[in-house]
Amino acid sequence: MKLHKLKANETTGTYLVESPVTETDILLMARQLATRRLRRGRALTSPKEVFSHLQALLADYEHEVFALLMLDSRHRVIAFQEVFRGTLDGASVYPREIVKVALEHNAAAMVLVHNHPSGDPEPSQADRNLTNKLQEALNLVGVRTLDHIVVGHEGCVSMAEQGYL
Repeated sequence: MKLHKLKANETTGTYLVESPVTETDILLMARQLATRRLRRGRALTSPKEVFSHLQALLADYEHEVFALLMLDSRHRVIAFQEVFRGTLDGASVYPREIVKVALEHNAAAMVLVHNHPSGDPEPSQADRNLTNKLQEALNLVGVRTLDHIVVGHEGCVSMAEQGYL
């Protein structure tokens, strides 16, 4: 995206378009906005808003990505970090590495996130097993696992809302 296409408007949060914008430009802008919304210090208040940000960031990958949304004790964002990349239908995730990243960022709480390139956000049995392993590992070092969100083209599924956490 060329920087000259958009400029800030007088109304906060709106922009003026100076030249034609392609679909690719729009998707890039959505990802950039989602990244800003998950930046350090931002409080997470609405699950639906978080879902839309995560979907903008992860739904279009053709491979599975496992990421962490690390939070402080007041559930403000410390960092969002992709930690593992996999194949079309899976990613190897290592609890030791997840704990290491949580400790490096001094996270008090964590939201686990991964996408399903198939588009269907329904968690698999392997997803539920992994969630339990990661939750146990993180509990050992005092990091709460608040949720595991699965992202697909059709939306996001919260494993906490489904009763798995």
